[in-house]
Amino acid sequence: MSIRGYFRYNFLMENIKYITEKIIRHLSEKGNSITFAESCTGGRIAAAFTSISGASAVLGGSCVTYSNEIKHRWLGVENKVLDTYGAVSEECVSQMLDGIVKMAEADYALAVSGIAGPTGGTLLKPVGTVYIGVLTPEDKEIYHCLFKGDREAVQQQSVAFAIEKLALKLKI
Repeated sequence: MSIRGYFRYNFLMENIKYITEKIIRHLSEKGNSITFAESCTGGRIAAAFTSISGASAVLGGSCVTYSNEIKHRWLGVENKVLDTYGAVSEECVSQMLDGIVKMAEADYALAVSGIAGPTGGTLLKPVGTVYIGVLTPEDKEIYHCLFKGDREAVQQQSVAFAIEKLALKLKI
């Protein structure tokens, strides 16, 4: 990693930490809970939250559902959705959100599924393609992202994007 990349990474991580602290405080004050269903981020969103003291007041648990079989068995993602649209799709992430919020009985949820690389990309879904979903008591929104960089960069950008979108939904 270059010096510039190192400083950019540290700035990003400090910013995400600050936003995550605000989210935890906000949810805690409102008596709300949150959960996560992660695939290509491998638990990094949960790690961002659990690195903050007080996270246990709002986060009871989350799932890393890396394989299609686990997405289906644990979260109830329909095999028809996985076969028709694939795990890296709006339809899959929508069902991941529904499944994790039901399982955890949470008020809010984030779900992520994508191709972090360096392999696995196709013409239609190149490396860096990530779907990120935010579920609130009011609505559900799913974002189609195309991040650049290596595996680590795609994962970091996915985590940052998800947390920032949640903060915007919470208006904090």
